[in-house]
Amino acid sequence: MFTFRQIRYFQALVEARHFGRAARRLNISQPALSGQIAQLEAEMQAALFRREPTGVSLTADGELVADRVRRILAEVRELESLADRSAGLLGRRIRVGMIATVAPYLLPRLLPLLANTFQNLECQVRESVTEKLMADLLSGEIDCAVIALPLPVEDRREVETIELFDDPFLLAVPAADADSLPDPVPAKVLPRQKMILLEEGHCLRTQALDVCRTASDQDFAALGATSLTTILRMVAGGLGATLIPEMAICDEAPSEGIAVLRLAKPVPSRRLVLAFRPTTVRRRDFNAFAGVVCRAMDKPSPEDA
Repeated sequence: MFTFRQIRYFQALVEARHFGRAARRLNISQPALSGQIAQLEAEMQAALFRREPTGVSLTADGELVADRVRRILAEVRELESLADRSAGLLGRRIRVGMIATVAPYLLPRLLPLLANTFQNLECQVRESVTEKLMADLLSGEIDCAVIALPLPVEDRREVETIELFDDPFLLAVPAADADSLPDPVPAKVLPRQKMILLEEGHCLRTQALDVCRTASDQDFAALGATSLTTILRMVAGGLGATLIPEMAICDEAPSEGIAVLRLAKPVPSRRLVLAFRPTTVRRRDFNAFAGVVCRAMDKPSPEDA
């Protein structure tokens, strides 16, 4: 029979896709990991991984096992969360994922408020792109995640959400170009701009592309960058324009070299939600956490909506 250790090792290798990286993550030797995976494959009577020069990939049998292992680990972590629930409302620990275009602007406001409201809470935060956060959520690596709709999950029943608030977009342009644009800026103007967007994998890139495509069927030029900070420095340098979420304005839009313009109605926006597993035993915690998130951003609490 295979063991829970083998299940954990299997999941680590699935995530790392490399024996060396997975072994370092598990703090074990590579031969020890290889031995455990070999035993698991012997028990399953099937090869679960393809060994390749650059790492490993899942076989068809491995894909079937990976789906079940993810569910098993999620259930185990739900059992572990019972201990957190027993400490009272947000009384012990919460592991929160946040997309990279939310965390820098929400955390400075959220963490002090959490510390004042729930003194015994240990808030652990993981910042990443939406797809990785959803994988971590479904496997139980995190308890909940602040992300933007739509959810990148095949089965919508795997995740429940609490709506937080809508975050409108504004247009950031080089200051020298501001006088040539109407205020507010109609959507039809956007495709004529050289847009600077986040790189592939960021949901904000997808949302910005959707806004521009809604305005026009024409293709448009777009540069790429890894952070909003970098993008806005490029805007200040006259390289193009970008859509920026309202929550990021105070932190990311310096006055020198950049003008931030309103967009004409209907103003495009992204909807932020708190996502969690429907099997959770901590709904009250997540409702309370969502309320604090909204208060931190001066938005109505979900209970008041």
